[in-house]
Amino acid sequence: MKSAKVITAVLSGCLALSVMFSPAALAADNTQTSSNTDLINEIMQYLENYNVEGVDQDTLIRGAIDGMVNTLEDPYSTYFTKEEAAEFESMVDLEYVGIGVRLVYTPVTKELYIEEVIAGSPAEQAGLKRGDTILKINGVAVSDTAGDELAGTAGTKVSLLISRNGANKTISVTRNDITSASVTGQIIGDHTAYITITGFSQNADEEFSTVLDSMRAAGMQSMVLDLRDNTGGYMDSAYNIASKFIDSGIMMYTSDQSGALTPVTITAGSKIGVPVVVLTNEFTASASEALTGALRDNKLATIVGTRSYGKARIQSLLPVSNGDMLKLTTMKYLTPNKEDFNHIGLAPDIEVEGSTAQLITALQIAGLTSITLAGDNHILDVNGHAFAGNLGLVKQGNKVYASARVLAALVESDITWDAKNKKVLLTNGAGKAFGFTLASKEAISKDYETLIELGAFAKKFPAFTWSYDASTKQLKLSVK
Repeated sequence: MKSAKVITAVLSGCLALSVMFSPAALAADNTQTSSNTDLINEIMQYLENYNVEGVDQDTLIRGAIDGMVNTLEDPYSTYFTKEEAAEFESMVDLEYVGIGVRLVYTPVTKELYIEEVIAGSPAEQAGLKRGDTILKINGVAVSDTAGDELAGTAGTKVSLLISRNGANKTISVTRNDITSASVTGQIIGDHTAYITITGFSQNADEEFSTVLDSMRAAGMQSMVLDLRDNTGGYMDSAYNIASKFIDSGIMMYTSDQSGALTPVTITAGSKIGVPVVVLTNEFTASASEALTGALRDNKLATIVGTRSYGKARIQSLLPVSNGDMLKLTTMKYLTPNKEDFNHIGLAPDIEVEGSTAQLITALQIAGLTSITLAGDNHILDVNGHAFAGNLGLVKQGNKVYASARVLAALVESDITWDAKNKKVLLTNGAGKAFGFTLASKEAISKDYETLIELGAFAKKFPAFTWSYDASTKQLKLSVK
């Protein structure tokens, strides 16, 4: 098993910490403890000797353990067998068996499509592409739970019926071991670095250092740090990454059973030296929130997006004598400004709904002045670079519509909805409002989203240009 480190938990259980307690510290001689143990053994004997249907001792013991842990009413404390512990650690380190794709399911249209194909993955080797819609998996039509079938045993095959540019095609993919990079980076425009941390694996801090060095070598003058959908991982990785931004200061405060606050300080870090924008959403959790709070409270970053998940608790991985492991919440943590955001989340400095609109806003704040978007209702390119997201493209007759949120972000305007007049309003920095009504067909509502007709939009925002390629069904939007 990998060496124990601090990790933080979330959502599907992918979280923990770096403090290990010595089993000897828990073995103090105590008459009351001995008496309680005797009581538990007594009940077990009754169950084993007299239950009419018989019992299995291992099942009894696991039930007793789970029962004790469940009384904590803590979703993050869990008892793991050796096998479960190994699976958990693999999850934290972004290791799994599959085909190497990121999927998006849209409940309204019941579409399952590929948003990202991991470089070098079985999916890429088999010819799957961004934007492919998956119609069937192993002959079964997709549903809102589809995607789990892509996991399995390495070396086995999965058959996908996909739709691409209106044509259907069956592609067979061989599952294999996948280890996703925790950190990726690219330069957008001349000097804006866009860095994504998808999880705080054991190697995330080393990966971040490598990517940061390459961004500096490429002329980085500002940074967008994307922590959206990052549900946590090893807290010491988050600490080491924070030390790349903070030369000296407090990363967070921790508190144990005593309730006393202990500062977690950085004393030998370095200054990042450039403006930083951090992207968050409702799935930014745990170690991601610790890093976000540290950068925000140390006045090193502007936070853009939506309120984070709200997990300000730390788990320890405690080894058990039989080789199993107990993941137990042992600490709470607060931001440097002593904010306990558990079950609340961290509010962004600038709230923006919609993943594409969030990205555009972050890049603009980071200093990117010329932005060109390309894609459709599945995929997105920004200045020629692939990103997760889409343009919300809809074509009705000779009219082409795009997401109102995306358009508002492009022209740096606030967006509101006038329910009385059924009108979407965009208000620019000078306070001037521009309206697009449903009645005039300048705007439409589809799949719980408002979209604006691009011809009408271009008339009101002269800096905006657009084009639609009927052969590829791709849209291009630009503002300068």
